Amino acid sequence: MRHISHRDRHDCTHCPLRKNPAFRPFDPEQLEFIKSFKVGEISVSAGSTILTQGQSSEAIYTVMKGWGFRSKTLDDGREQILNFIMPGDLIGLQGAVLEEMGHSVDASSDMLLCVFERQKLWSLFSKFPSLAYDLTWLASREEQLLDEHLITLGRRSAMERVAHVLVLLHDRAVETGAAPEGTMPFPFSQQQLANTLGLSLVHTNKTLRKLAARGAMAWRDRTFVMMDRNALCEIAKYDYTVLKPRPFI
Repeated sequence: MRHISHRDRHDCTHCPLRKNPAFRPFDPEQLEFIKSFKVGEISVSAGSTILTQGQSSEAIYTVMKGWGFRSKTLDDGREQILNFIMPGDLIGLQGAVLEEMGHSVDASSDMLLCVFERQKLWSLFSKFPSLAYDLTWLASREEQLLDEHLITLGRRSAMERVAHVLVLLHDRAVETGAAPEGTMPFPFSQQQLANTLGLSLVHTNKTLRKLAARGAMAWRDRTFVMMDRNALCEIAKYDYTVLKPRPFI
């Protein structure tokens, strides 16, 4: 299951993300630079580690397809999942700029990644300030999501935590084209969900069953079904604005 393979790169002109209105278009000059910046694509199987905590990254990646997650592991093996990765997200920037990853990145489903060479990153900043701004936007958006996650861990109850992460992931998945509205494939185990929310597996399972009993959601074979959005949002104290169109590299 832990497998990463290189594949022939596709012309950026036909990138499937460009067909999604959630992502902003490139002008012709930007597109030509992105074509030269991209060095290939890799297919990643579910369960693979893409980037490892404590190591540097010789490349940065844009997710074209699939789901993953960022996590940090303590010396005794305890894991905290920091957030989830979906199409359009950029990964590896921390390891490319700071020369050491503070977290790991793993694939929770089969993924397709665009590969960009770290050494060419400076050319993006020096020649295309508009694309450099896009990188800043992506980093700021990541910070915003981490802020929300910190609030969840520090202030929300177990019921609010589970409801919040499910609605947030649903809306992000719909926005990026990773799932249809109302039904979301959830390629994570309940243990991983518990590791995200700082809850025990038992508590997480009980909370999911309570939400299902209220008729707010259903959980079927790692698929989340939103039954009552208003109820989930009310429980979660949910406030999320879908930003369109958003940049990607």
